[in-house]
Amino acid sequence: MVLTTLLLIIVVVAIFWFMQKRGVKGITSISTQELDNLLANKQDRLFIDVREPHEFKGGHVPGMKNIPVGQISQRSSELPKDKEIVVMCHSGSRSMMAARTLKRLGYMKIVNVRGGMMSWKGKVAK
Repeated sequence: MVLTTLLLIIVVVAIFWFMQKRGVKGITSISTQELDNLLANKQDRLFIDVREPHEFKGGHVPGMKNIPVGQISQRSSELPKDKEIVVMCHSGSRSMMAARTLKRLGYMKIVNVRGGMMSWKGKVAK
């Protein structure tokens, strides 16, 4: 009985971990190096930093617009659906939450930056 329960817990945790790592259909994940390349060619893209305003003011990637993750739904009218939306945060977790919200709102071209500001090696604006 204990062994069966333990095995069940291990299987559930493994499935949960796999689903988290797998990502979401329709959301592309890129590295910060790939972000640097996208920033050089901004055509038809909008770059969003979903951290809180005080974090953004403390340092952000030049060219990013600040819309905190908690405001994505309310401020979605500021985001055109015909452009690719690139989202970034401190580590990649909040930006994935924002990307999922955008997906639910009908956005089709969404890119999440893995590693976020923690991995960013380029210039930082304040």
